[in-house]
Amino acid sequence: MLFEEIIGQTEIKNRLLKSVQEGRVPHAQLFYGNEGVGKMPLALAYAQYISCTNRTEKDSCGICPSCVKFQKKIHPDLHFVFPFAKGENKGKEKCDDFLPEWREFTATNTYFGLSDWMNFLNLGNKQATIYANESTEILRKLSLKTYESDYKIMIIWLPERMHISCSNKLLKILEEPPTKTIFLLVSEQPEKIISTIISRTQSINIPNIDNQSVCDTLIEKYDVSQKNAADISRISNGNFVRALNIINTSQETQTNFINYREMMLLAYARNVSGAKKWAEEIGASTNGREKQKSFLQYAQHITRECFIKRIHNDDLNYLIDYESDFSDKFSRFVDEDNIENLMNYFADAESDIEQNVQAKFVFFDLCLKLMAQIKK
Repeated sequence: MLFEEIIGQTEIKNRLLKSVQEGRVPHAQLFYGNEGVGKMPLALAYAQYISCTNRTEKDSCGICPSCVKFQKKIHPDLHFVFPFAKGENKGKEKCDDFLPEWREFTATNTYFGLSDWMNFLNLGNKQATIYANESTEILRKLSLKTYESDYKIMIIWLPERMHISCSNKLLKILEEPPTKTIFLLVSEQPEKIISTIISRTQSINIPNIDNQSVCDTLIEKYDVSQKNAADISRISNGNFVRALNIINTSQETQTNFINYREMMLLAYARNVSGAKKWAEEIGASTNGREKQKSFLQYAQHITRECFIKRIHNDDLNYLIDYESDFSDKFSRFVDEDNIENLMNYFADAESDIEQNVQAKFVFFDLCLKLMAQIKK
């Protein structure tokens, strides 16, 4: 990955380049920010730049043996840790067992979210985790000497998904790191990482991508018209994963919208029996906890947008066409009196799903709470 391939983020790029040029590379860094802002591309480009044998002031060369191996994710001194679900993959117990799939996936997906990765594995119904036994693999890899580079580099994607026992072992490694080892943690929810790990890393907040950079990329690389690119860049609000989903009319987004609309209609009608049936359907195991959490995150997004629509601040609205049509009619039910409760209900339900509370009960309870908030 080259820095020049990353959308926007000029200030962050310059900061990372300078740290290598001045020989001030921290042994552990945490890249955190929203989905789709380029955290993983930045980590990959940074790792490649550190190991490049012919780097320039602005980028790695892209053609030396080290760069070629980094681009293929096969460099012997580059290691990955990422969440997955064991599912029906018998014999696949650790990240290295999924390396062929990871390399194939990241070769064609530069900007991606967890749901994209899980769908690629056909494990969209499962809850992704970095399992406890991964700590043994981390220790094993870091005990080895470097093969070709000056540093061993370990990129940990979504450390907030790490089992607590694995987190505790990682903490010990960060406290007494092996020589010539660099950790790059890439997180979307740093508040879920144990605080002692965060305290031992240098944190770098990756902001949302500026709209102009998103717009230019859509025009140049995705053949999107000027007008549509401007609209998509505004709606995506610096999240390039969302921008790509809008272009591709993500099936998951459409499904989440249909479920949200039905849930709110049931709440408005005070239809308890309908809500019970809906909760059983969306809470079914076939939907999986990752999809259920994705829906609740989507519900928070749409509810916020309805509130923004109500206060007539269209410049802050980030809705695509069918969402906007629904918001025009529904926004009058979301106001200053209930917005905080609504957002808390969705966030609490997401937390319950995360903690393996039976989903159908979570969603039925949510519907009952919504009925008390949506006033006719």
